[in-house]
Amino acid sequence: MTLSYRQPGVVLTDRRFTVPLDHGRPEGETIELYAREAVASDRAGHDLPWLLYLQGGPGFGADRSVGRPGWLGRALKEYRVLLLDQRGTGHSTPATRQTLPLRGGPAEQADYLTHFRADSIVRDCEAIRAGVTGGRPWTVLGQSFGGFCVTSYLSLAPEGLATALVTGGLPSLDAHADDVYRAAYPRVERKVMAHYARYPQDVERARRIADHLLTHDVLLPNGYRFTVEAFQTLGILLGTGDGTHRLHHLLEDAFVRTPQGPTLSDAFLEQVQTQLSFARHPLYALVHESIYGQDSRPTDWSAERVRAEFPQFDAAKALAGDEPLLFTGESIHPWMFACDPALRPLRETAELLAARTDWTPLYDPARLAANDVPVAAAVYHDDMYVDTAHALRTARTVRGLRTWVTDEFEHDGVRAGGPRVLDRLLALARDEV
Repeated sequence: MTLSYRQPGVVLTDRRFTVPLDHGRPEGETIELYAREAVASDRAGHDLPWLLYLQGGPGFGADRSVGRPGWLGRALKEYRVLLLDQRGTGHSTPATRQTLPLRGGPAEQADYLTHFRADSIVRDCEAIRAGVTGGRPWTVLGQSFGGFCVTSYLSLAPEGLATALVTGGLPSLDAHADDVYRAAYPRVERKVMAHYARYPQDVERARRIADHLLTHDVLLPNGYRFTVEAFQTLGILLGTGDGTHRLHHLLEDAFVRTPQGPTLSDAFLEQVQTQLSFARHPLYALVHESIYGQDSRPTDWSAERVRAEFPQFDAAKALAGDEPLLFTGESIHPWMFACDPALRPLRETAELLAARTDWTPLYDPARLAANDVPVAAAVYHDDMYVDTAHALRTARTVRGLRTWVTDEFEHDGVRAGGPRVLDRLLALARDEV
């Protein structure tokens, strides 16, 4: 039974679907998917084309917005929108420390999670499309990892697409995870130094916090072991439009005076916990590097291994001299599964995934070269999360793909720029500019 309800200017309908866990074995085990349908209140009775939104991540459910904000408001002017919780996220058979033991031990959990990559998500979309659109192709908008999924969609089932739109999410078609992180660390360093140029007072603040963490055992309120490496990962904020300001505000109130001397404040630790905990999206940590797995090589904790090639990110060495502390960006490390209570029970599962060598291809370069689906992509000029050179190389591979390369936005441009970004991509896809 479907349930419809209203928010300002929009009618929402909860929809649930049953799909195979393994689309190669359609007669086997099934899982449940959840999606929220949205339509403008004044167009609820109209026969509208569909737009499917694929969230970034991996491991995040679709946006839980209220009303018609940003890009969604623009989309609702002409589409009925389906906001899909990709498998393992939100209400779509969530994969967490609490639910994964239902599968068995770490080996069974790791086998199960091999079915939670872009290829399976695309096949989910095709499995539900007929029941949603009556069989008509739909427009798909993919943000970040959602764009990786769109690229897989163009490879695996382009017949299901009327138009494909990507924001900050054109993947390399053949890069190993090591290649991704070798490109990422210098990019992250540039973002950190730009932050310090804007907020030079943060150089000493970050060094002071790092020194405290190197000499004290600190726990966050949820029991997360707050190490200097964990502190450095707050640099992930620098990939968003307002991230440099948010990081600055976080650092400026880190310490408080107590009878025992200065210490990290409860308010600071509470804010840090919100940023660092994987309790709401553990799947992100589990499968993040596997989204780059396509050949016979294991990902093998790529971000951690490649970081060793960039000694300037070593906090102890920076503090021993007079160098600024470098934050890191979007990367997953094995120590996270020791520090974070939401990940600790999944440590062996993560190790098994990192060692796998049987990843299947996610993209089909030959099919992309013959593409006839209208495609447009926003490529952010110095995107901290997705390498611009990799994205543009892929753009040249996809026949007919039109890019909008801009430095007006960071990785979250579809949220920051909302209607304008979607307007631009639709115009490009329709050959109106």
